Amino acid sequence: MRIDSHFHLWRPARGDYGWLTPAAGSLYRDHEPDEFAPLLAAHGIDAAILVQAAPSAAETEFLLAHAELHPWIAGVVGWTDMAAGDAPARIAALAGTPKLLGLRPMLQDLSDPAWILDDRIRPALQAMARHGLVFDALVRAAQLPAIRVLAARHPDLSIVLDHFGKPQIGDAPGSAWMDAISALADAPNVAVKFSGLLTEFPAGADATTLAPFFDHVVRRFGAGRMIWGSDWPVLTMAGTYADWLAISHALLAPFGSGARKAILGANAARIYKI
Repeated sequence: MRIDSHFHLWRPARGDYGWLTPAAGSLYRDHEPDEFAPLLAAHGIDAAILVQAAPSAAETEFLLAHAELHPWIAGVVGWTDMAAGDAPARIAALAGTPKLLGLRPMLQDLSDPAWILDDRIRPALQAMARHGLVFDALVRAAQLPAIRVLAARHPDLSIVLDHFGKPQIGDAPGSAWMDAISALADAPNVAVKFSGLLTEFPAGADATTLAPFFDHVVRRFGAGRMIWGSDWPVLTMAGTYADWLAISHALLAPFGSGARKAILGANAARIYKI
């Protein structure tokens, strides 16, 4: 089973996407299942995981409704207010929804890089671990040390680092990002998404450009803790679905068939319990 572990759907008129404004260009329009499903079919992708793009409970319900209507949507990584006093009860209720796989606070948008380590959040994280939900970590490189602390504090919580932790792009990987990735990889409860990279790199990035970053991540995490995703439609700001698949296959070419199958689907199925 081949799984795209990271895509989005949205309707700007819903009004809870603070970041999605006309300045976002072609992203500022409805992106619906009937636009994305043909891409999966054309490239032999069997299922996909729908990921939140707004910090609201209403958007999570919107995504879950889509998932119930479309069998190829394997599940949803949603959002809830983890600082709320009733967060554990909210999480328990969400966990009872068949297609709710995990939760993602939008940490990259918060001014405090250590917000997730606040004691107010601990009960929510404990509830996620208790109910077997995955924590998707949407962070920038400077926030990676906080995720390493989080992984140590909550060893029973399954954590997936989105988009390689959004490394700062240069001619070669920066030492701070490399060190943070290495430290994070030492936590056995952390996996990493091979996704969302083209929009972090300069225009025209290809497999050669990405190779030093990819090589470092796969050396540290191994093929058993890497998950492929597209980050569609954000991806379209830098290339097409076919472009990203071609780059991905080029980087995965040295691997054996078992490792490629793991990264392109089996790992997501195991970690998200699909």
